[in-house]
Amino acid sequence: MHQLIPAPVRAETTDRSAFLLDGATTLTARAGTESTGRWLRTTLGAAFGLPLVPGGEGTGNTVDLRIDPAREPEGYRLTVTPGGGVEISGGSAAGVFWGAQTLRQLLGPEAFRRAPVGPAGPRAVPLLDIEDGPRFGWRGLMLDVARHFMPTDDVLRYLDLMAAHKLNVFHFHLTDDQGWRIEIKRHPRLTETGAWRARTRYGHRASDLWDETPHGGYYTQDDIREIVAYAAERHIRVVPEIDIPGHSQAAISAYPELGNTDVIDTSALSVWDTWGVNPNVLAPTDNTLRFFEGVFEEILDLFPADTSPFIHIGGDECLKDQWKQSPAAQARMAGLGLTGEDELQSWFIRHFDGWLTARGRRLIGWDEILEGGLAEGAAVSSWRGYAGGIAAAEAGHDVVMCPEQQVYLDHRQDGGPDEPMPIGYVRTLEDVYRFEPVPPGLSEEAAAHILGTQANVWTEVMQNRARVDYQVFPRLAAFAEVAWSPLPAPAERDFAAFERRMAAHYARLDALGVGYRPPGGPLPWQRRPGVLGRPIEGPPPHV
Repeated sequence: MHQLIPAPVRAETTDRSAFLLDGATTLTARAGTESTGRWLRTTLGAAFGLPLVPGGEGTGNTVDLRIDPAREPEGYRLTVTPGGGVEISGGSAAGVFWGAQTLRQLLGPEAFRRAPVGPAGPRAVPLLDIEDGPRFGWRGLMLDVARHFMPTDDVLRYLDLMAAHKLNVFHFHLTDDQGWRIEIKRHPRLTETGAWRARTRYGHRASDLWDETPHGGYYTQDDIREIVAYAAERHIRVVPEIDIPGHSQAAISAYPELGNTDVIDTSALSVWDTWGVNPNVLAPTDNTLRFFEGVFEEILDLFPADTSPFIHIGGDECLKDQWKQSPAAQARMAGLGLTGEDELQSWFIRHFDGWLTARGRRLIGWDEILEGGLAEGAAVSSWRGYAGGIAAAEAGHDVVMCPEQQVYLDHRQDGGPDEPMPIGYVRTLEDVYRFEPVPPGLSEEAAAHILGTQANVWTEVMQNRARVDYQVFPRLAAFAEVAWSPLPAPAERDFAAFERRMAAHYARLDALGVGYRPPGGPLPWQRRPGVLGRPIEGPPPHV
């Protein structure tokens, strides 16, 4: 398979010779493939110093891009012949783009550089025939920028890394107790106050270490437009997440009236500087509803429906203690005829489900939104094992499988003492490779509701890009193959063959400047000795 990751559906070598990509090679981008043509010309042209000037039909010695409607939308065929060159046909512009990513891998790790690393000259492409397409339509990565902010350039870099692995959904976790990261013009204090915290817990919440440097940052609306446009050029959909009604202390610190003012003095709250489940949740008032309707109006403008059909509202880890103590919340429940606080949360979620549906969008939330009854049109991100996904799918709801026990990439990669700030279960590269997104025993009808799968990256203990790289890679490569390739049952997967292909893939990651965890363990500068983590003993549950 020529060391390709993710593995293609079918790859056949047609000859032992090769096609030579050289200074005379042209690039023919037919209707609908122009953006991939620009990407190839920019990427390969920079890496090899080749002009790849526009070519015409039937010229030979060309990279020929075309759309073939007979193929599945994200499927493609890549054919290399000695005389004609390279032909990539895709069922849509996205399919052509994924074929172009395969071509880049075939050209060797130098194709991942931004300037030539050797003398100019022809580049060999093996003569082969590849037919390929994804198993799942949702192949996602969730990046938490609320706990630790990542500058726009770092977000764009992660979009490129996703595209290199044929991942197509970027779940952008923008708000939490520890920071509000997106400019909302009608509510400026969300970023003036809510984007900054005075200090940060260093390590797990049980650690007694603190980073006393103030931390924060946010994306302007133009930053967001740039990120969305950059993703769209790479056929990546963006799912913004605005957390409600829990995980909201940053918003309450900026606008205290959003909190349960009859229970606590919300004006004394600041952006949270530690980790865990926070008791300060939104008050179930009309003012809160109107406030977040205004937030979501600006969100919908920034994330167009064609590239962001789903809007994530969080809905997880909403402690109900303040609602139980609040006369106003209890009166609201009585007025609505609700019998418990779970139903009050469901009322909150249903309100925004209807609001988003009326504007042509779909609500998605973490599996806690099942509690108290799930809004009819909502989809579920199943994170607490398989159980929430099974319940939602059997009830006819669409599901994205992202169980903590399998694909939370903030969890440690080894049980050794050198892992930096160890969190959660040990999830090795092989563990991720053997993850199966479709829960066993689902009915055929329910299995059709599994939209796909997603790896989640929570950044409580990831202060910068280097720490994110270490936690995400190389495991994201294994996850990408699980999401894309038609693998056998987990126990039957050939991990040894995957490891052999990874030997070539590490060179690509090196060329991209990715600070991954080496197979032999962390390098000295990747360790964090003496910083308390959160090890969980025993094997992880699978349901």
